[in-house]
Amino acid sequence: MNTGFPEPLPPMDFNWIRWLLDSYAFWLKHELIDRTGTLEEQSERLYVSPFVVASHTKAEDPILNYGNRQALALWEGTWDGFTGIPSRLTAEPVNQAERARMLDQVAAQGFITDYQGIRISRTGRRFLVQQATVWNILDDHGTVQGQAATFSRWEPLAGD
Repeated sequence: MNTGFPEPLPPMDFNWIRWLLDSYAFWLKHELIDRTGTLEEQSERLYVSPFVVASHTKAEDPILNYGNRQALALWEGTWDGFTGIPSRLTAEPVNQAERARMLDQVAAQGFITDYQGIRISRTGRRFLVQQATVWNILDDHGTVQGQAATFSRWEPLAGD
C-alpha cells in the first residue's frame, strides 16, 4: 500500500476493518469511507482519513485494537502504544462511569450518534469529543465482536 506518506502503515487486521466498515454501513445506512478498491486500499483510506476512528474488542475490559492516524495523533501515541491497552484508559477515572453507560447504550441499540464526552491522551491532555458516532462491530454471522467510534470534532479543555 502506498499512502504517499513516509511512515509505514501499522500491522492492520484487514478482516477486522472489513467488519468495522460493514457494521458502520449496516447501522448508519451509509458508508464511512469510499469502499471502492481492494480491502487493503480501503484499510489504507481509513487509516489516513482526517477524522478519528478507533475500536476495541468485546471483553469484560475491552482492549483497543485499532486507531487510525488521526486517533493516534489525538491520543499522542503510536500504534503499539495505543492498541493493546484497555479502552477505559482513554477516559479519566472520574469519566469512566459515564463512558461505560454510553457503551451499554450502544450495546443495546446498535449505535448512537451525537455523543459527547471528555477523553484524555496518553500524556494527560484532556479534550472534549463532540458529535461522535459509536457502533457495534458485527462479524459475518451478526455476532457483536466489539465497538468503534468516529468523530471529527474535538476541543482541548482549558488548562491542558
